[in-house]
Amino acid sequence: MSENLNALEKAQVLIEALPYIQRFNRKIIVVKYGGSAMVDEKLKKQVIQDVTLLKLVGFKPIIVHGGGKEISKWVAKAGMEPEFINGLRKTDAPTMEIAEMVLNRVNKSLVSMVQELGVQAVGISGKDGGLLKVEKKLSEVKEVNPKILYDLLEKDFLPIICPIGLDDNYDTYNINADDAACAIARAVSAEKLAFLTDIEGVYKDPEDPSTLISELTVSDARKLITDGYIGGGMLPKLNNCIDAIENGVSRVHILDGRIAHCLLLEIFTNRGIGTAILGDEEHHFYNE
Repeated sequence: MSENLNALEKAQVLIEALPYIQRFNRKIIVVKYGGSAMVDEKLKKQVIQDVTLLKLVGFKPIIVHGGGKEISKWVAKAGMEPEFINGLRKTDAPTMEIAEMVLNRVNKSLVSMVQELGVQAVGISGKDGGLLKVEKKLSEVKEVNPKILYDLLEKDFLPIICPIGLDDNYDTYNINADDAACAIARAVSAEKLAFLTDIEGVYKDPEDPSTLISELTVSDARKLITDGYIGGGMLPKLNNCIDAIENGVSRVHILDGRIAHCLLLEIFTNRGIGTAILGDEEHHFYNE
């Protein structure tokens, strides 16, 4: 009897996922992959399984990954001190050399993991095909040329991008991975942009887990910022979310990458597990 119930529960989960599979079929989803989910081997495997499943049920996922902890480790091994200004890594020429090597190594390891699951992946950096052009003074993305991404998606590849770009003089820059993911999602008018983080989502009170906000309009998000509820690393992340929504991305999700299969739970269930941010005119996503 319990086996039958178990099978029935699995069937219910699949049926619940059906409208979401229909809705997002052939739609582009950008996943910004970072935090603990990149360090813990078990979590890493689960994230890659999630993205591969999205690909196999008809979505068009793009992964944009960071590698901050790994870069810091190798910078220290080289006898250098990692330097941060306002939470962002200061990257001089020797650090940039290490960062590029580390990010490319991470990139190709993710490609291998995806291909092991039977999906063809291609790892690129923002240098390839002129994908990410950088503003020299700020190390910020000033222009995205998504042609290489469209070409890869059209040929049924899963693009995996490390956030390195070139300025007008073809000098190399390390770009904040959140910023890169946001710029890429805007450029391809992604249906969804999902940030995997080390927190459960957006809280009205970060000290009180019961204040987790499941859905947030852009106006609500702005009000939280203005009223001083949002600080630390969440502030630039939430500003990125607002920017993405106002520039053509349909919906942005902030998820706890430490939760197994968080992407599938957020995308395929009626009430997700993180915070979904949507435009003021958007219909609410969850079915009550």
